[in-house]
Amino acid sequence: MIEVERAVLLSKEQAGFVTDPNPYPLFLGGYGSGKTTALVIWTIMQKVQFPAHNIGYYAPTYDLVRMIAWPAFEEWLDRLGIRYRLTKSPLNKIDFPGMGSIIFRTMDNPGRIIGYETAASAVDELDTLKTEQAEDVWRKILGRNRAKVSGPNRIAVATTPEGFRFCYRMWGRDPQDGYSITRADTRSNKHLPAGYIDSLIANYPAHLVDAYVRGQFVNLTSGTVYRCFDRTTCATDAVAEPGEPLHVGMDFNVGQMAAVIHVVRDGKPIAVGEVSKALDTVDMCAMLRERYNGHDISVYPDSSGNSRRSSDAGETDIRTLRDAGFRVYAPAANPKVRDRINSMNAAFANGGYRVNSAACPTYVEALEQQTYDKHGEPDKTSGHDHHVDAAGYYIHYRWPLVKPAMQINMRMAM
Repeated sequence: MIEVERAVLLSKEQAGFVTDPNPYPLFLGGYGSGKTTALVIWTIMQKVQFPAHNIGYYAPTYDLVRMIAWPAFEEWLDRLGIRYRLTKSPLNKIDFPGMGSIIFRTMDNPGRIIGYETAASAVDELDTLKTEQAEDVWRKILGRNRAKVSGPNRIAVATTPEGFRFCYRMWGRDPQDGYSITRADTRSNKHLPAGYIDSLIANYPAHLVDAYVRGQFVNLTSGTVYRCFDRTTCATDAVAEPGEPLHVGMDFNVGQMAAVIHVVRDGKPIAVGEVSKALDTVDMCAMLRERYNGHDISVYPDSSGNSRRSSDAGETDIRTLRDAGFRVYAPAANPKVRDRINSMNAAFANGGYRVNSAACPTYVEALEQQTYDKHGEPDKTSGHDHHVDAAGYYIHYRWPLVKPAMQINMRMAM
């Protein structure tokens, strides 16, 4: 193993990434944070570690291989004093005397990821691909990455986060063992020209700064519905205490019934649990009773449940809730969608509304990812509407955003 730290000066984040022992390390960085350098050095280290085997390197397009990857490899191989021969199209590889090759492939045509095997692989800017294409590419790379070596066949990824795409699903939302993240703020790179970071911050909206400077997974689609929610500033680890009164916002959908469970402390709401994909109202009642036995439960449902049912039992959904022994608060009609959303945003921004993200993962994902459609309405095609609607019925009922009344002084005409 070459001692990279002696040959190049790495940032703390780059050094952490190239020495990360996990099978699937991710370098998630802002613009200019040194992603390419980190990935190139990681790849060279794998080549030296497995001299008898090939290593794969993948970029989104051939232009990026030609303009970014090859010059970077030439620079660092020369710095490290490693002999090599670069063979461009059609072979697209770097050969090492007696040490096999680094094979370059693009991800714009996953069908070309065939006909060879590797000991390890490096993937550049994976998150620039659409989620479905990235999934296909990842499977293809896993299939190639099968040379028999001591230890696991590793795949490293370096990318700028592009919203809630493939890398969020694999590394951010629910990572499996062996999937690790190194986050690198653009400011971690001390070799950037003066004014570069200030220019990014001055010219990018706040949510793009979070992604492209801070290296965070954020919603990059304009028109995020719950713009005042932030999983860090709105975080809590609170859970329901034994016997504590519960307040449940509920949305009725056949096979997709959703509920968000709250407690109230110091006059402020806290989301401490959720129920997902209950089959119907009867199923929902049974799940709440089982999970929260011994609690006094108040339900704040979709008011349209007065006139419809989620099952074929012949009873309305709201009557079913009352018959199950729950206290039900349902106005004659649902609030306007805009009023409900405004109440939610106000509760997050000013009302101290907090969410236990570990206990409410689907709710948190929906808060972060639901956007407006082309008609200016909350998008319901992504499946992110159920839990936010459920919570919204409760928040609007108890903490409605009321416009201040104007006082008009009038003098009677004499």
